[in-house]
Amino acid sequence: MPTQFKDYYETLGVSRNATADEIRTAYRKLARRYHPDVAKDKKAGEEKFKEINEAYEVLSDPEKRQKYDALGASWQEGGPPPGAAGPQTWEWRSAPGQETEFSFGGTGFSDFFESFFGTRRTYPGGAPSDFDGRDIARDVEADILVTLEEALHGSTRQITVSRPSATGQPVTETYRVKIPAGIHAGQRIRLAGKGENGGDLFLRVAFQRHPDFRVQGTDLYYDLDLAPWEAVLGCQVTIPTLDGHASLKIPPGTDAGSTFRLNGQGLPGEGKNRGNLLAVARIEVPTQVTPETRPLWEELAEKSRFNPRE
Repeated sequence: MPTQFKDYYETLGVSRNATADEIRTAYRKLARRYHPDVAKDKKAGEEKFKEINEAYEVLSDPEKRQKYDALGASWQEGGPPPGAAGPQTWEWRSAPGQETEFSFGGTGFSDFFESFFGTRRTYPGGAPSDFDGRDIARDVEADILVTLEEALHGSTRQITVSRPSATGQPVTETYRVKIPAGIHAGQRIRLAGKGENGGDLFLRVAFQRHPDFRVQGTDLYYDLDLAPWEAVLGCQVTIPTLDGHASLKIPPGTDAGSTFRLNGQGLPGEGKNRGNLLAVARIEVPTQVTPETRPLWEELAEKSRFNPRE
């Protein structure tokens, strides 16, 4: 059955000429609504959350978005450009022209994503053999999408691998994969003997986008949105962490860009140490002024001696 085209713009509810900021805002709004931790229907929320993350993975990456826009719904007619690389990539240590096709399930990517951004390859004359006619063992490598929570606490995932067989029909096998706590993006998980003809299967870790945090090494960055009066007068706020929530005191006179550090609330590092969570203040201004609040803003403008241009 042909793989169905996915309209990532429709998934995020944005126009095709949406800016990077508009895409990011739409993603954060939807991701917070459908995150499995808050969704009323956990199973449906998890599936929707995966769709939202996949759409953002493509549209937030200029290179992937350009390719997606260029091919569009006619992607199967031309197919992915030769040698195009993407998050779901299959790699072989083999001679040119000696390539086969594998497909994966449970890695966190949809069939459409894998087909569109992966490099699916086939052996023109069947699987390669050495001069004695024996099948050659080769390593296979693919990506697996890991959440930040999995990176912190570890988990066990189930994946499926479909590969060609002598009958011409694909054979699908299921494996349980242990994701150890403290794993980092770019590291590989080895499944010995699960590659091609007894070679190894390597799953390269990619971190799933998070609606609240950006990752830099073992540190997490959180955009802390503050109202103007919160920044001026100071306040107490509650912010999310990978462990739950934390209370943060904002001092009076906080500037945009001010950074507040929560030690040990990041991702695991060397030994048992964890990185930090850094909350970066952003001053958000109301986009609309109501008749009730306009006189208050006008009074503030009249009485305040503050001039940001001096």
